[in-house]
Parts: sequence; structure tokens; C-alpha cells
Amino acid sequence: MLNRTVSIVGAASGRGAKDHGCEAGPETLRRSDLATRLWRGGLDPIWEAIIPSEPDDDDIAAVRNLCAPLSQRVRSIVERSAFPLVLGGDHSCAIGTWSGVAAALRSRGPLGLIWIDAHMDAHTPCTTPSGALHGMPLATLLGHGEASLVALMEGHALAPQHVCVIGVRSFEPGEAELLSRLGVRVFPADEIDQRGLGEVMAEAHAIATRDTAGFGVTIDLDVVDPAEAPGVGSPVPWGLECAALAHALAAVSSDPKLIAAEIAEYNPAADTDNRTATVVADLATALFGAGKVRDDRRGIHELEWRYGAHNYDPLPVTLVRGEGVHVWDEHGRRYLDMMSAYSAVSHGHCHPRLTRVLAQQAGTLNVTSRAYRNDRLPILFERLCEVTGQEAVLPANTGLEAVEVALKAARKWGAKVKGVPQDEVEIIACDGNFHGRSIAIIAMSSEPQYRDGFGPYPPGFKRIPFGDADALERAITPNTVAFLVEPIQGEGGIIVPPAGYLARCAEICRRHDVLLICDEVQTGLGRTGRMLASQHEGVRPDGLILGKALGGGMLPVSAFLARRDVMDIFRPGDHGSTFGGNALAAAVALAAIDVLLEDRLPERAAELGEYFIRQLQAIESPLIREVRGLGLLIGVEFEAGPVTARLICEKLLEHGVLSKDTHHTVVRFAPPLIVTRAQIDEAVMALRTVLQELGGEEESAEALHELTFA
Repeated sequence: MLNRTVSIVGAASGRGAKDHGCEAGPETLRRSDLATRLWRGGLDPIWEAIIPSEPDDDDIAAVRNLCAPLSQRVRSIVERSAFPLVLGGDHSCAIGTWSGVAAALRSRGPLGLIWIDAHMDAHTPCTTPSGALHGMPLATLLGHGEASLVALMEGHALAPQHVCVIGVRSFEPGEAELLSRLGVRVFPADEIDQRGLGEVMAEAHAIATRDTAGFGVTIDLDVVDPAEAPGVGSPVPWGLECAALAHALAAVSSDPKLIAAEIAEYNPAADTDNRTATVVADLATALFGAGKVRDDRRGIHELEWRYGAHNYDPLPVTLVRGEGVHVWDEHGRRYLDMMSAYSAVSHGHCHPRLTRVLAQQAGTLNVTSRAYRNDRLPILFERLCEVTGQEAVLPANTGLEAVEVALKAARKWGAKVKGVPQDEVEIIACDGNFHGRSIAIIAMSSEPQYRDGFGPYPPGFKRIPFGDADALERAITPNTVAFLVEPIQGEGGIIVPPAGYLARCAEICRRHDVLLICDEVQTGLGRTGRMLASQHEGVRPDGLILGKALGGGMLPVSAFLARRDVMDIFRPGDHGSTFGGNALAAAVALAAIDVLLEDRLPERAAELGEYFIRQLQAIESPLIREVRGLGLLIGVEFEAGPVTARLICEKLLEHGVLSKDTHHTVVRFAPPLIVTRAQIDEAVMALRTVLQELGGEEESAEALHELTFA
């Protein structure tokens, strides 16, 4: 069975056919039980997007304007080692689907394609009797057809010897002549009747996999008998039985070279009893080898899938208990936590002192809002200023909220103190940053997924390369009010800047009267071997953002800290938070700071971090590109290829170690700061074992591919 995330993309193509009814197909399938059936079968399907058909008087332009972004989307899915399932729409969407897959594979080799269709779809503008573009996609992919659509192949048409067509029972002489001349193997319906679909599929599979880097399957639903699948774009009498086709697809589902799939021509207007939608689900589950419902996908897992938003793609484990550096799943298996909830659990799970403080305060006073004072918050303010060197605090809950406070403070300081016109203030951030995912924050982001579909974005932000102080100097203008930077980029891949970078940025900001604001939500409070990562270079920023570990792994607690003159731009009513600064959060945060200091956890992170990095650097594997980090914030970057960081995390999970990938190539090691040398050795040994299983120097690239996609 497929062990990659299935990324579903709807292609609402209707302009390729005379009847535009297929345009509604993807949205109808999104509302069906298709994704649930795939999930119950053990897959991890995610609906990425439905690409709409843009209004245009010209059908060719409309199809091109849909296929171009579809091609880019599919290419990105394949390049991050997920599995694209494209749902059409009329079959003209195939131009976008397979041009994208072919582009993603180009450096590794050619693409093979099994085209399952009642028609040949091999017309050109010169041979088509109707002019309908859904009758031309295969010819286009082979480099013959309308020039602007052929151009999507970027000069690399599919090789005919790697393409075959199954199920044809309706065609015109012109398209048959083209495929024959090119040498495309066609298996018509009468040959299938004589030989059997299983034997034909086996031969087609051999054609699509011989000397190729991977192969795909595209299914036009009109290949199925319309008695079973009436809801199609261009029904043709008779056809294949759904069960027989599903059985044949299941036979190729286990091949690790299967790289993508497409099911097209679903017309919900003609599918009054949802029989065709059921056929789509039957064929998809067969193609992915997900026909049988897995027992471990019932119960609590199904509740999460059915009722929760699908904005996370968690590793396949359900945790029920934690203590120290360990957590346990619902089956009682113990895991070594090398993630500590992105540094939120720096003190370890269920730290006994923090648990006692939490329980005691919860039985005394919890939330009153900031409409009244409580007796815990002022003490937290004082303690935070003592340990950070800052002069004032504004409390919040999440890191994102504290970043938003910092942005508001910088803008108002720029307008009221520096004198920049209010609508012209600029804030500089860095490429690869991660400050959260609010609308304002993603306006600063360079990550395409964070921005996709969420615009328009507020103005006033610019980005520069991370680690380049000269770029900061060049980017500053009279309107620049702040530079927001992570001392080490965490989500960006554990990117450590050159020595002296932050100190130089601080000097530049002082010279230009620009606020230096350090986002230490992840790096702060001991993680890198000092209380703050900025302290490694003797930098005291003008503004500081803390979170995660401030809540002791118990509660969301964050804060924006700054110089007094910066914080004093806020007046009552300028900003607020019902839960920010509540007594329960303040009590836990105070205890969390005390534990960090009394147990000397920053010093422990410095010592054990150096040891951890040395042990990781001692691993000899052709898969490892670099080990980098500071303190106990460490990233292992792997060579881009079929063995992804996600796969390594899944394999580590099998060996009892929890970690998480970022940017497809980096595995994080950021355990609770109470970790021991023996536990670090255990994690390193697990990684050694995983890398040996995934292939050492003696393993061929083909073997790596087999291990990854089997």
C-alpha cells in the first residue's frame, strides 16, 4: 500500500468539452466520502485545492489557464515526495497533470503513462471533428496539438514507447493514425475481451515502467460501463466492469514506481444516484491498495479525521501520557521525545513542580481578564525583565499573538516617535522566516504554501536574505522602523547565521534608529545554551518575543518585552487579550522560569548540545548533508531525493523516537532540556539504525527508491 501522503487536487475543467457539466465534478467529489474511504484504508489524503476554470471567451485560453497552475501544483507535490491524485473535470486537465509530473521527474528519467479511456483522446486541431479539447490531451502530451498547450510540456513531450492506452471503443481514424505512427500501444476493448483485463494491465504496466523513472495512471470514467457509471462527460455504450478494473488497478498499486494518478470526466449532473461517485472511490482505493478498512483507523482516529480541520499532517501515533523526556501511545508503547512540542516542553512532560503549581493555582484563581489586577502577573513582569534585561512586558498567549503585538508596537513607535508617516512605515524580515501564520505575518513569509489563497496582504513589509547583514544595511530606508529576526531560524530548517551576524545587525539598527526585534519564541529560555539566543553575541534587542517554554509545557503563555519608551506607545484600549496575563498562566510561567534557573537548564543545553552535535556528526551516511545547531536546537539536513525527512521521521517512530521534519529535508532534534547523555545516545543509535535500513553507501539509488515508495 502507498505510504505517502495523498494530495488531492481538483481540476474544475469544463471548457474542454461541449457540455461543461464536468466542471462541478471536483467539488462534488470533495463533498463525497472519497477522502474518508481513503483514510479508512490507511492513507493520509489531504485536499490541497480545487483549481477553478477561469471565465474566458476562448476555450483554448481557458484550458491553458487552468492547466498551467495545475501543472505547477502537481509538480510541487511530486517534488516533495507526496502523491498527487487529480480529480477532473473534463479530460483536458490531463495536460496540466502529466506535464507537471513529467517536469518533476525530468532529472531522474522519463515518465510512463497508462491511459485508461473509452476514447483515444489523440486528436489534433487538424483532425478533430468537434474541436473539443477534451479529445486532444494525449496528442498534446505527445507533442502534437495546439501550440500553447503543447508548450506546457516545456519541449519535453512524453516518449511514445512509454505510453499505452487501455479500453478504447470509440475513435476516429485521424487519432488512430497518429498513435500508430508514433508507436503508442493501444489495447482496444475487443482485445481486452479476448485476453482478459488482468493480462492487458500487466503488459501495459511493463510498457509504462520499462526504462522510466516512474509511471502514472489516468482514468477517464467513460471507460466504465455507463450502466455502472452514468455520470460521465461522454458516455459510450458497454465498457469495462468497475470491479474488474479495480482488481486490475490493485495489481499495479504495489509498484513503488507509481508516482501519480488522475480520474477525470465526472459529471455530477448525470449522476443522480451517486453511483459514479462511488465508482470513483472504488477505483481510487484500489489504485492505492487501500480497499480494506484498517482496524487502527476506527474510533478516536476516525473522529479526528471526520470532524477536525485537515490543517495538520501528524505522524501516525496517538499519545496518551507523558513524563520527563518520554511519552506513551494508546497501546502502551514508550517513545523518546526529540521534539518537545517545538520547544514548548523544554522542562519535560508533566514536570512535577510545574504540575503542583498548576493544580494549586487552578484551585485558587484562574481567569479574571485584565479588567482587574491579579497578584501573580506583576511578579511575572518583574521576573521576566530581570532575566532578559528588558524594561517592560505585554503578556499574551501564543507566539503569534506576541509577534502581532511586536508589529503593532513597531509601527506605532515609528509613526509617533520616529515620525514616519503612518501609512509609509516599513518592517524588514528575512527570507525563510517563521513568525506564525496570521494574515499580517504571512505577508512577511517567503513560504508559498503559507500565502496560497490567503491574500490580499497588508503592505509595509520587505524581506532580505537571512544571515546577510549587508543586505539589511542596503534595505533600510528613512521609513524603516524595525527589523524582525529569529536568532536561529527554527521552522526554516535550523539555520544558524554566521558568527557576528546578530551583533552587526544590532549595530546597523542603532545607527539608523531602527528597532531590532528578536523573535525568540523557539530559541529563548535556555534552548540554545543561554537564557536567550541573542545573548551569545551580547545583543540586547529593542524588542523581544517569548513563548512556548514560558508556559512550562502546560499552558500557552507568551510575551512581548521591550524598552520602556517603546512599550509606552501603548495606551489603554490600544491592545488587549482576555486570557493574556491571567493568574493561572502567570503562576505557571513564574515557576517555569524558576526551574530553568535553579536547575541550570540553559547550561545543561550548552553542554549536552555540543555532545549531541558531535555524536550526530560522527554518523557516516551518504544521506546526511549537514548537521547544524546550537545548544539543544539541532537540525540534520539530508540530501534531496527519494529518502525524505518525513520518511526518516516515520522510521524513527518505528524505533521509538519522536521527531518532526521541516522543508522535506531536515529532521529536528530538540529534546526537553532535562535529557541525559544516555537518552541522546539512544536517539543517535536509532537514527543510525534507520539510515542503515534506508540504505548505506552500498545501496543503489534504485534500492533507495524501492524502500521509500514500497
